Amino acid sequence: MPLLRNNVFGIQTGVAISFLVKRAKTRGCRIHYARRPQLETAEEKLGFLGSTGFNAVAFDDVEPNESNDWINHPVNEFLSFLPIGDRATKSVRVARQEQAIFRLYSLGISTNRDEWVHGKEPRELQRKVEYLVEAYDQVSPSSEDFPNTLKWSRNLKRRLYQKRREKFEITRITKSLYRPYSAHLLYQSDLFIDEAGSAAQVFPKGSRNRAICVMSGDRQDFAAIATDLIPNLNMFSADAIHYFPRKRFDQRGVAVENITDWALDQFRAHYEAGAAPPRPITKDAIFHYVYGVLHDPVYREKYALNLKREFPRIPFYADFWRWAEWGERLMALHIGYETVEPWPLRRIDVPDQQARKAGLAPRALLRADKSAGAVVLDSETQLTGIPAAAWDYRLGNRSALEWVLDQHKEKTPRDPTIREKFNTYQFADYKDKVIDLLGRVTRVSVETMEIVAAMRAASGSA
Repeated sequence: MPLLRNNVFGIQTGVAISFLVKRAKTRGCRIHYARRPQLETAEEKLGFLGSTGFNAVAFDDVEPNESNDWINHPVNEFLSFLPIGDRATKSVRVARQEQAIFRLYSLGISTNRDEWVHGKEPRELQRKVEYLVEAYDQVSPSSEDFPNTLKWSRNLKRRLYQKRREKFEITRITKSLYRPYSAHLLYQSDLFIDEAGSAAQVFPKGSRNRAICVMSGDRQDFAAIATDLIPNLNMFSADAIHYFPRKRFDQRGVAVENITDWALDQFRAHYEAGAAPPRPITKDAIFHYVYGVLHDPVYREKYALNLKREFPRIPFYADFWRWAEWGERLMALHIGYETVEPWPLRRIDVPDQQARKAGLAPRALLRADKSAGAVVLDSETQLTGIPAAAWDYRLGNRSALEWVLDQHKEKTPRDPTIREKFNTYQFADYKDKVIDLLGRVTRVSVETMEIVAAMRAASGSA
């Protein structure tokens, strides 16, 4: 995104100047395009406009490609790779019509009332949901007056008109990957969650599964993370995430394959043609291979524009099993982040005498100092010894460590009722847990970047 000082109008949105010329008896059109350097300052742009004649501007003729992209064309060979998922395969009735790696994929869960149905502790979440149920039950299905104590949405109003009700059930409390490396409790409500996507088929109550979450969009770079929890729609940013599960569950709750036979045939035909392979390719191996490829830095750089505009497509690399093994190691790290061996960070405590005299907890800060390899937790405590490589493991606009810090800050809830009745979070109550988590996510980050470096070396020598 351009810096404010680089924009003539002091805004972050790009600005274009258009000249439209109409000629009589001319059909169709020609488009000429010129772009100033992204890091050119506002003064340089104004100087260019004030001193350059129209005829001196070096225009390019632009034409759309087969995907109707006019400029910044993506790489065409991307279309020859295996699609990770597509609408046609998602909706087919017979397996022989499948032509994507995954049969089912879904948007992340969108509650439209996160502050109400997410929580850090079971009792805290129960109190909020019980209040929510009681407030909802007091509204008549024929009402046109919707009290501000609830965050109303089109879906919730429609369910009210349908006279739908729901009692609190403790068994609906589960876990959700709310942000990278930040799991929250989730009340898995059929009434108060606006759009659940395919969560009922992928993460039914009482069942475990694994999924690969990806974010494609114009706001940020491509990101991917594996999880065994229900993923949130806006895990990385305002751009939505889609997830591709290893299994799906039928109406009886029985787990069935979600990687298609078509995909298995494609991989086996490519890698196992001719001599008998040392070990046959399996659907688990394909799942890991996909995750490995999605972390290849060369793949991400080369196909960056493609990944902003469509689902990933998966190429055939020379050594299938090496990439599958990398993917399996990454998946174990990213899903099991709460159980890996913590990185040996050094804790430094300097008492905040002013806060102690006032009988107050240390002031929460949760600030990263990347140059010093440190995290300042509060006015008394900091952690040092964070390797530089740990900050390089980024998901969306933050490193994994910065996601952890952001999710444990003391923030004023947006919802006025939550702010008044349920704003009990204090960092001091979770300080030791956060210190432990930061050590583990540091380990995950460093080992992830070691694997990514090996991937770059392998891709560069291919």
